[in-house]
Amino acid sequence: MSMGHFLSIHPSEIQFPFELRRQTSCSMQLTNKTEKYVAFKVKTTNPKKYCVRPNSGIVLPGSSCSVTVAMQAQKEAPPEPCRDKFLIQSVIAPDGLTNKDITQKWYDGYFNKEDGRVVKEFKMRVIYIPANPPSPVPEGSEEGTPPRSSSVENGIQNFDEVSRSLEDTKEKSSEAWSAISKLTDEKASALQQNQRLRQELV
Repeated sequence: MSMGHFLSIHPSEIQFPFELRRQTSCSMQLTNKTEKYVAFKVKTTNPKKYCVRPNSGIVLPGSSCSVTVAMQAQKEAPPEPCRDKFLIQSVIAPDGLTNKDITQKWYDGYFNKEDGRVVKEFKMRVIYIPANPPSPVPEGSEEGTPPRSSSVENGIQNFDEVSRSLEDTKEKSSEAWSAISKLTDEKASALQQNQRLRQELV
């Protein structure tokens, strides 16, 4: 949990399970650790890429607010490391203030440091994590027997098929050789008979 001075922010980094051409989202928890009303506003360096709900609001003393950050579907893999950043601004607000009382004009004025107000800021970086991490190695059964590997079974099955195919090929090959040998003998016999006929004709 990280401290934004008026707010405790969890997690300290925005992590998205990244997958091409699919929208993804994550959430963070803002907890008011003061005895005052705290107003917050969430900004990002890439507003066209991300959608934040709510991007502003009031957190009552000792209570929390959940903020969801959605990333639009991406057509290509982002650069590493990601340079996108988020900024959470917080400021002590008047007691009794509600979200309905807040307008953009109120935020623009109330988050103005030039008026002497203390505006706390907390920066968060964006991290992409694989949406489908590699599957863990399967565990053995309760009896302690090793797991059966489908790939090994497939390999044995394929080996058996290849062996049978080779045996079939050998049988066909031997049949072919015997046929060739038979034809060769017949050809030799025909040539000898032809020679005898020629000698008789002479």
